[in-house]
Amino acid sequence: MMFLRLDIFALMLATSVQFALPAAADDELLWQHGLSMYGEPALPEDFTHLPYANPDAPKGGRLTLGVQGTFDSLNQFALKGAFTSTRGMQERVMGSNIFESLLLQSSDEPWSVYAHLAEAVRMPEERDWIEFRLNPAAKFSDGTPLTIDDVIFSIEIIRDKGRLPYSEWYGKVTQFEKTGERSVKFHFADGSDRKLPFLIATAPIFSKAATDVETFGQSTLVPPVASGPYTFSVIEPGRRVIYKKNPDYWGEDLPVKVGFSNFDEVVIDYYRDHNALVEAFKKGDVDALAFDNPTQWETGFDFPAFNEGKVVKETFEKNTPVSMVGIAFNTRQPQFQDKRVRKALGTLLDFNFINRNIFRGQYVRTAGYWDNSDLSSIGNPASEKELELLKPFSGVVEEDVLNGTWRPAETDGSGRNRDNLVTALQLLNEAGYELDGNKLINQQTGEQLSFELMVRSQNEERVALALQRSMNLIGIEMTIRIVDAAQFEERRFNFDFDTLFNGWGAGLTPGAEQTSRWSSAAADIKESRNIVGAKEPAIDSLIATIIAARTREDLITAVRAYDRVLISGFYVIPLYHAPTQQLAYWTRVRRPDAIPLFGYQFDNWWAVD
Repeated sequence: MMFLRLDIFALMLATSVQFALPAAADDELLWQHGLSMYGEPALPEDFTHLPYANPDAPKGGRLTLGVQGTFDSLNQFALKGAFTSTRGMQERVMGSNIFESLLLQSSDEPWSVYAHLAEAVRMPEERDWIEFRLNPAAKFSDGTPLTIDDVIFSIEIIRDKGRLPYSEWYGKVTQFEKTGERSVKFHFADGSDRKLPFLIATAPIFSKAATDVETFGQSTLVPPVASGPYTFSVIEPGRRVIYKKNPDYWGEDLPVKVGFSNFDEVVIDYYRDHNALVEAFKKGDVDALAFDNPTQWETGFDFPAFNEGKVVKETFEKNTPVSMVGIAFNTRQPQFQDKRVRKALGTLLDFNFINRNIFRGQYVRTAGYWDNSDLSSIGNPASEKELELLKPFSGVVEEDVLNGTWRPAETDGSGRNRDNLVTALQLLNEAGYELDGNKLINQQTGEQLSFELMVRSQNEERVALALQRSMNLIGIEMTIRIVDAAQFEERRFNFDFDTLFNGWGAGLTPGAEQTSRWSSAAADIKESRNIVGAKEPAIDSLIATIIAARTREDLITAVRAYDRVLISGFYVIPLYHAPTQQLAYWTRVRRPDAIPLFGYQFDNWWAVD
């Protein structure tokens, strides 16, 4: 618990479990089949299936997916081993095969949740508590019934022994109140964190009887007991995991599960090298694969199965904000503590050269953290409400970012753009560096500006080499270190790096997850998501404002201001994104016609004879 903030720790000490009858005012609040972050959920109480599921999908067969990387743990919620835990236990794209939650988040709405382990829910407008009524049919894979004690235990153990951001979220519960044999109410200090009830609603639920409390905070290969539609049948660390359908799965006929979990087995194979993964797909060892390399997508499909029509290619329009992918600076390192240095290095990335020569011109430059959405500040001058939020932090936001005209540095595509080199040198001179022969020297220390860029794939290495050439032109020594997936993860989350490639997912409803990514409180917590080490009061203030937003309009205002602060910190050299999702799959598997708002997911696919 030493990694929790003091205010969260205080709340934890105050937390208690009580047995009580609901207050009279609470009794007047109606039970519902679902909730929405803003307004009402889109689906009526009598809906029969989610709009992106095929209720007539056949059952049976096997789905094999491939990922680059490794795994050495089955505990994705613990501090140790969380980032090398196996895929597919509970995630949107691969499905909640093992763990389930009280309510299920719809992939077709920004933030709506529907009855799942809980058959009903209610929550006041103030959102200072949320109450769930369990489905009496809910049970674990070992056949034991799922109880209120299991629900409370699950929140408590992640609060006490889990990693950020889960431990912080669940640490905000001030009281667990058993309001009936199958109902429980979670109380919060106030309703300022508007997303908190939804985070509780989507928390994983464990079996209290089958969970080892003493070892929960450690990595483990002991299969967890949970309520999901699958159990583990094969576990080969670093190589493969196989999920086998539970024939006695309790939730098969729930509206949120109709048309899902159609395969008898789901296999996830691990590949250390991305090219090996692509070749495995071409041979038929992998059923479906997302492509993020435009060159491979355009030229890499001249193989027999594709030519014979056994493999199809599809592109999908993105309906969610573009995720930021970029080269992250570790501001804990002395050479990156001056913002002017980070800004200068960002001007040296020749995107047009990289896009044309490496990616056949198929990428679009990323600018901010919520591009292509109403949450983005790009192209939008700060509103009066934004200016009010930013007023206490004068000078934090760059002028061109404030007025909406900022863009990443334009380049001529030559790989040695003179104007950008001059701009970078001016900024570096202001930061105390000067050219001495062919070396850029810090005038105080006498040391050359140097750093290492850590990469894990051939694509990243090719981009790194292009950036390295630009750095060399003005006397900066940039070395490139190629590591495998396991070492990359270990070094990233122990902050043992200078710079590296990283991604920051962008959702339609940002909230408390931003604390782990960017807050000052998370900057010194190893294995937090604040890998850049940001410690900026404006960031902390705006995260609190985002969390407390009561309307969609308030959220947009707060996130745009937040976007401006992140951009102005130059913590990242923004890279690029594909304008569409690119997916290829063998015709022996099928997907539903409807693709939800958040994009395709494999847990509603099925096998074809």
